[in-house]
Amino acid sequence: MESANQTVSVTEFILLGLSAHPKLEKTLFVLILLTYLVILLGNGLLILVTILDSRLHTPMYFFLGNLSFLDICYTTSSVPLILDSFLTPQKTIPFSACAIQMFLSFAMGATECVLLSMMAFDRYVAICNPLRYPVVMSKAVYVPMAAGSWALGGAASLVHTSLAIQLPFCGANVINHFTCEILAVLKLACADISINVISMGVTNVIFLGVPVLLIFVSYIFILTTILRIPSAEGRKKAFSTCFAHLTVVVIFYGTILFMYGKPKSKDPLGADKQDFADKLTSLFYGVVTSMLNPIIYSLRNKDVKAAVRNLVSQKCFTW
Repeated sequence: MESANQTVSVTEFILLGLSAHPKLEKTLFVLILLTYLVILLGNGLLILVTILDSRLHTPMYFFLGNLSFLDICYTTSSVPLILDSFLTPQKTIPFSACAIQMFLSFAMGATECVLLSMMAFDRYVAICNPLRYPVVMSKAVYVPMAAGSWALGGAASLVHTSLAIQLPFCGANVINHFTCEILAVLKLACADISINVISMGVTNVIFLGVPVLLIFVSYIFILTTILRIPSAEGRKKAFSTCFAHLTVVVIFYGTILFMYGKPKSKDPLGADKQDFADKLTSLFYGVVTSMLNPIIYSLRNKDVKAAVRNLVSQKCFTW
């Protein structure tokens, strides 16, 4: 009888979320809902202006439109589930839905890592080789670059999700998270997960290490070129074209390093507090960063602000 119980396969998972903090759940529900609406509005508006305004039909804004669409997809794959977990006493999710959500969130995260490095290369060419920019970053180049980012992120996620769902889950089905975060799911498997851990390590090198290295090298060349510009106004203008991207990179990778780079507490009480802090950090990473991206690009970019004003004025006259 004991053997039979051990081989029972899990058909659904229970998401703990912030069950231990019911009052905080109500507050976070309102904050996250408002943030999600801002994400949809801000990123949706950026996508709209980059499509409708012909002056924004350039590689930089094409990548920005992809980043905005990615942020919408990433938050949509997790935020509705988080909001539902705040309202539903029994926070359960079917195994299949968990696998889909895990695939989407991992794919979007991996894609953003690659996409940010592509955007850094675009800024490198624009500042360091401005005369060759139209040739190097032609439409025949930057469209496959963006498509390749999506394809690589999706392929990596498909591999890890496939490896995860093939593992046996023999009864333990409580995920100490808001969503089906892949590392939290792997902890519940009743089998050797060494292959999953190794593949995750390789993926981290490819999708975190390599893009960070490319971004770092690109900005070394960019800063070197900017410092050679004789006029202060010229240096300021050149740096302003990559300030927004650099800010997004710092927030994105800084949050990841904070989440996974800090030491783990061995004290049980400290571990509980750390789990709570990790969950809030995960919310910041998944929701707040997606809200900041359109704000950062809009506030620091005259072309985007002008395009938004033109779009709004056209709508007003149409009405």
